[in-house]
Amino acid sequence: MKRKLQHKKINKKIKQVKNKIIHKEPAAEDLVTGTLALSSRGFGFVTPEGMQKNEDDIFILKSGLNTAMNGDKVQVRLFPQYAVTPGRSKEGEVYKVIERANSKIVGIFSASRNFGFVSPDDTRIREDIYIPAGQFLGAKTGDKVVVEVTQWPEEGRKAEGHIVEVLGKSGAPGVDILSIMRQYDLAEEFPQVVQQAANAVEQSIKAEEHIGKDGREDRRHLKIVTIDGEDAKDLDDGVYVEKHDDGSFFLGVYIADVSWYVRENQPLDIEAQARGTSVYLVDRVVPMLPKELSNGICSLNAGVDRLSMACEMEISPEGMVTKYKILPVVVHVYRRLTYTLVNKILVDRDVDFCRDNEDILPLLYNLEEVRNAMYKHRHSRGSINFEVPEIKVKLDENGRAVGLKKRVSNLGESIVEQCMLAANETVAEHMCRRKQPFMYRIHETPEPSKIEALNRLMGTFGLHIKTSPEGNVRPKELQIALEKIAGRPEEKILSTVSLRSMQQARYAAENEGHFGLAAEYYTHFTSPIRRYPDLIVHRLLRESFPTGSIPKARREQLITNLPEMADHASKRERIAVSAERDTTDLKKVEYMEQFVGDTFEGVISSVTGFGFFVELDNGVEGLVHMTTLKDDYYDYVESRYALVGNHHHRSYQLGDTVEVILVRASVEEKSLDFVVKDNCDSRALLMENSSDRKPKEKSSGKKSKEKISKATKAGKKSTKAEKKTGKSDKKSAKKFDRKKPSKDKKKKVEKVASERPKKKTKASKRNKHDHKSVKKRKNKDNIIVEI
Repeated sequence: MKRKLQHKKINKKIKQVKNKIIHKEPAAEDLVTGTLALSSRGFGFVTPEGMQKNEDDIFILKSGLNTAMNGDKVQVRLFPQYAVTPGRSKEGEVYKVIERANSKIVGIFSASRNFGFVSPDDTRIREDIYIPAGQFLGAKTGDKVVVEVTQWPEEGRKAEGHIVEVLGKSGAPGVDILSIMRQYDLAEEFPQVVQQAANAVEQSIKAEEHIGKDGREDRRHLKIVTIDGEDAKDLDDGVYVEKHDDGSFFLGVYIADVSWYVRENQPLDIEAQARGTSVYLVDRVVPMLPKELSNGICSLNAGVDRLSMACEMEISPEGMVTKYKILPVVVHVYRRLTYTLVNKILVDRDVDFCRDNEDILPLLYNLEEVRNAMYKHRHSRGSINFEVPEIKVKLDENGRAVGLKKRVSNLGESIVEQCMLAANETVAEHMCRRKQPFMYRIHETPEPSKIEALNRLMGTFGLHIKTSPEGNVRPKELQIALEKIAGRPEEKILSTVSLRSMQQARYAAENEGHFGLAAEYYTHFTSPIRRYPDLIVHRLLRESFPTGSIPKARREQLITNLPEMADHASKRERIAVSAERDTTDLKKVEYMEQFVGDTFEGVISSVTGFGFFVELDNGVEGLVHMTTLKDDYYDYVESRYALVGNHHHRSYQLGDTVEVILVRASVEEKSLDFVVKDNCDSRALLMENSSDRKPKEKSSGKKSKEKISKATKAGKKSTKAEKKTGKSDKKSAKKFDRKKPSKDKKKKVEKVASERPKKKTKASKRNKHDHKSVKKRKNKDNIIVEI
C-alpha cells in the first residue's frame, strides 16, 4: 500500500510537469531523436542516435507515446530532472514521430459486415488496424495477412490500411514461419535484375588469367582444407598450416574472394547491402547472395580453382602473430573436411578414421597445436568465453517440431574459430595502423553501473572484480573472477549476470577494440558470403593493395559513408537475430504443447518485477507469474536478482532450481506459462488448455515420457573420449529431465493471465533456398565469441 501511494505521488508530479510544458515549444536541448522500442506492456524506451547516441535510453510511459509505434524514429521531449521516476536516469514523452517503421504489419484478420480489422502478431503493436470494406483481398476471418498501413493512428483514431497479402489460415503448416519472415521483411527470392546478374557469372575460372595481375599469387600447391558441417555448401574459408623446426607455425587463412564478383553499386551489391546478412531461420536460410555465388563460384569447393583473399601469418610457439601478409590468391582446395571427421581423428583417435585419412594427419595435428597455442595466448590476455549452448529444433516433414537438443561447440569448430579470430585481428590491426578508413567489429567495455551491480552480487559470495577509479573493468579481471566461481554452486547466477552485464557487439567506423576477446583490434573478414561487413572489409583491403593506402578522394567518401553503413549493418544483424530467435521460440513452444500439465525441474534464468523465468534442461523457457505464488506477497529485490516474500522471506533467486508445472503453451505469443508445483493456487494448476492451442492428445505419463525420450535421444551416446573431453563430433543432446505428471493431470486448468507479460527485451530494460545449402557454422556472436 505504501509503495502504491509513492507511485501515485510520482505520477501526479509527472502529470503536473507535463501540463505545464505541454503547450510550450520545447527547447532544443530538451529534444532527443532516437528509435522507440516498446514492450508488450505498453511502455517503451527511446535509444538516442547521432551525436546523442552515447546517452542513456529514455523511458516513455504508455500515456506519452503520442501514437508512436514500435521501431518508429521519434523526437522525444525530456521531462525536467526533478520529475524523473526514482531509479530511472531519464524520462520523457514522444513529441513528434519522424519516420514510421512498420509500413507493413502481419496479423490475424477478422471481418464484420462493413469493415474488418487486423490484430498484429507483434504484441508490442497494441492497437488493431482498421480495414475498410473492399480492402480485404479475399481474406476471411482467421486468416494470417499482411496489411499495408495507409493512415497512421491519430489521437482517438486507429491506424487504417489495406490487405496486400493473404498468407493462409492461421495455424496451417508453414504459415507460422512465413508470417515471421513477412514481419521482418525477409525475402527468399531475389529481384529479377539481381538473379539475372547472378546467372551471368561464370562458374569457373582460368587461373592463368588471374595469377600475376593486381598482385594475385598462386597458392594451388598448398594442401588447403575446408572444415564445415556435413550439409554445408557455401564454403567461404579454408586453412593450411606448417610447423617449423623452432616450434613456430605458418598459418594461412584463405577466404572466398566475393568482392571480385560483387562489384560496388551493382545489382548484386545493392541487394546484398540491403539484406546485410544471411538469416538462419529454424527451417531454412534466407541468403544474402544468390546460390550461384554462395554455393557456386565463390564457394571454396574441393578440386577446383577459386579466387581467394588470403591472410598468411607466422605464429610463434606462444601463439602470437609475428609476421603476416594479406593478398589476393588463387587456391585449389585439397579436401573438404567435416567437424565429425576432425573430431573422430583428434578427439576419439579413431583407428579406422586415422588409417583412411593418413594424407591429412600431419596437417590436422599441426592445426590442433596452433589452435592450442593461440587459444592459450588469448586466454592469457583476458579473453572471455561464455559457453552458451545452442538449441536445435528437429522438425518433421510438415515443419512441426518433434524434438529439441542442445548443441555445444567441439574441437573441430574451435580449430576453425581460433584460425578465423587470428585473421580477423590481423586484418583489423593492419588497416588501423595504416590509418585507413575501415569497418571494425567492436565490443565496448561494460557500463560501470552494471559492473558495480555485479560486484554487489559478487560480494555476497565473498568475491570482487577489480575496477579502475572510474569504475571500468579490464577483461582479465572479469575472467579471473569467473574462473574463481567455476564449479561452485553460485556459478550459474554469477555467470548469467556477468553475461547480461556485457554490451552488445556492433559494427563501427572507428576502432574501439573488442572487450570480450580482449583484442585491441578486431573486424569481420572471414565470412563475406553471408555478412556484408566482411564484403566491405575485402573491398577496402583491395583498394589499399596497390600503394598500401586508399586514394585521398576515395578516403573522404568512405569517411563520410562508413559510419552509416556500419549502423545499417548492425541494424540488419539485430533483425536477423530477432527473426532467428522468434522462429526458434515458436517451434519450442509448439513442441511443448503436448506436455501441458506435466511437471519439470528447471533453473531460474531471469527475475523481473512481475515474476521469474524458468529454463528447462532442453532449453525452453517460461514465465512463473508473481500472482501465482500463493504463500506470500513477493517483492522484487533487484540487488539480489530475487523475489523475496514479505512475511516468510522465502526467495526465488536467479540460478535456483525449482519444480514447475507447465500450465499454458501459446504458439501465437511464442510463450510458456509455468507455476511452482509446491507454491501455487490450486485453481491455476489443472485447467482446460487455453483456446489458442489445439487439444492435446490424451496420453499416459509413460507415453509422454517416451515422446520426450525419443525426441531428445539423437546425439546422446558418446564415446569415452567425448565423456573425458566434454566434446562430441555430433550435436550433443541432454536428456530432458522431466518429473512424472501429476495424477490430477486430467482436471481442468485455469488460465494464469489473459494478458501475459512478456520476457523482457531491451524495450522492457531487462537485466525455397535449400536450408541445407548454407553452412551450419553460424556467426557465434553471443557477444563474446566471434568469427
